This record gives sequence, structure tokens and C-alpha cells, in this order.
Amino acid sequence: MERKTNKKLNLKNDIIFKTFFSRKGNEKFLIDFLNALLKIEIKNIKVLGEVSLEQLTQDEKGGRIDIQAELDSGIVIDIEMQMQDEKNIEERTTYYAAKILSKETKRGTEYNQIKQVIMINILNYNLLGFDEYISETVTVLDKHRDFELIKGVKWYFIELPKFRKSNPDMNDKINQWLAFIDDYDKELVQMAEKKNKTLKEAGIEIYTLTGDEEVQRLAELREKWEMDRISEIGYVKREVKQSILKKLIKMGKNHEEIMEIMDIPKEEEHIINEMEEKLKNNVENQDEIEK
Repeated sequence: MERKTNKKLNLKNDIIFKTFFSRKGNEKFLIDFLNALLKIEIKNIKVLGEVSLEQLTQDEKGGRIDIQAELDSGIVIDIEMQMQDEKNIEERTTYYAAKILSKETKRGTEYNQIKQVIMINILNYNLLGFDEYISETVTVLDKHRDFELIKGVKWYFIELPKFRKSNPDMNDKINQWLAFIDDYDKELVQMAEKKNKTLKEAGIEIYTLTGDEEVQRLAELREKWEMDRISEIGYVKREVKQSILKKLIKMGKNHEEIMEIMDIPKEEEHIINEMEEKLKNNVENQDEIEK
């Protein structure tokens, strides 16, 4: 079965991401991706909480959509696709790691039996100030940075924009998967599918998946929700900035002070002028009313 290459929906949509990797029978795709990223040999995997459209219908209203799975070694994996920078990914992923540990640790469990947790965050934005697009965390001693002390939780941050700007070695399986997930450079995707037969099958599966009317409806609703939420957040931020700007002007702060406090670049100084003019007009209008 051949598939079209111009599919609208891809794995960066978290509904498609979770449906694809969680669907029964698709475990081989998740195993292939994790083998490539973690550089370990996984033979069996159990997705915790098989996907259902009913659950996704609830999740798409604003919940966190992630994938949790347990490896044959007992390691618990959590994977989340994050499209927008909400300035809280570090805190979010730490909180959810703690929740997973708490859930997995039953009463009477000995400390040495607590399962290791690996948190994988795939980001459609840049987070860290380094060139590497895959970052793995370890907990080390301050004066002995080569000694890994705590291995209970490990985090991976994958930054897709950095991957796009790199010149990836497409013989490396993780780069094949990132090209496929990102779906940005069609030539890279075709190269990845040519080199990796599992990805070729995955492409056919996604084409079939995105043809499912119910899944597509949920995916499009999720995109709409994200756009509306971003618009709402942007509106709130603009209102807050306007309020702060008004207060600073009324306090008598000069332009240089205001630009420094609010981190306004010189080329946007006109914003201050416009607010000053607006406040001046408001005062004049109020005086006219009182007359």
C-alpha cells in the first residue's frame, strides 16, 4: 500500500502522536524509536493505558497528552510532544516524573525495587543554549562531574528546530526517526524511509491513521484548541504589558528607564510614545467632560 507524501497531519500533532504509538499492534514502531534514542536493545514493551478515542476526546480539551510504557527491563518511559514553549517544561516534566514514581511505588516496596523512569520531551522549539539537539540529563557530584550518582530518573530533551538546522547523519537511526517525526524536510523523510523499513511501514500506518475521520476530527480540534489557547495567552500578556507600561509612565519614568525595565528594544520605542499620547488624550477628554 502506497501513501501520499503531502499528509496534512503528522506526529507533531499530539493526538496523532499518541494514537500512532499507543495503538495495539504498533509496538514495533515505539520499540524502534526507543532503541534508536536510548541505544539499548528492547525486545518487548507494554504501553500503559491503551489508547481510546473516548479518552482522547477528554484529553484534547486541554489535558496533557503523553505516552507511558514499560520496557521488558522494568524501566518506565514517558514521552510527550510539546509544540509551544510555555516556559515551564522543566517544572512540568519534573512534576510528572515524581507522579509516575509515586504511582509505581506500592506500599511495602523496597527502595532498590523502585522502577527507573525516563522522561522524553520532544520539543518543537529551542530550550537549551547548546548546539546539540538531543540532550540527556544525569545527576552528578559537584566536584566529580564524571560520577553519576542518582539514576532513578533521567530526562531527554529533543529540540526539533535545532535538528532542522543541522546536517544529520542519516545512517544514524535516531536521525531517521527525528526526520520522520518532524516531517519538515520531505527529502530527509524519504531518505529515512529508504534506510529504515520500519519507518516505511510507519508512514503507511500514519497515512491510514490520518484517513480515519474520527481521529482526524480530534487532531484538528486539538490544533484549534492550541491556537485558541496561544491567542488567549498572547492577549493576556499584551494586557499585562500595557498595564505595566501605563504605571511606569504615570510614575514619571523616562524612556530609557522604561525600555530597560520592560526589555523594549530601541526600534520599538514608539510603543511608549503611543501610550503617552493615549494617556494624554484620555486626560484631555476627561477634562472636557468635567467642563
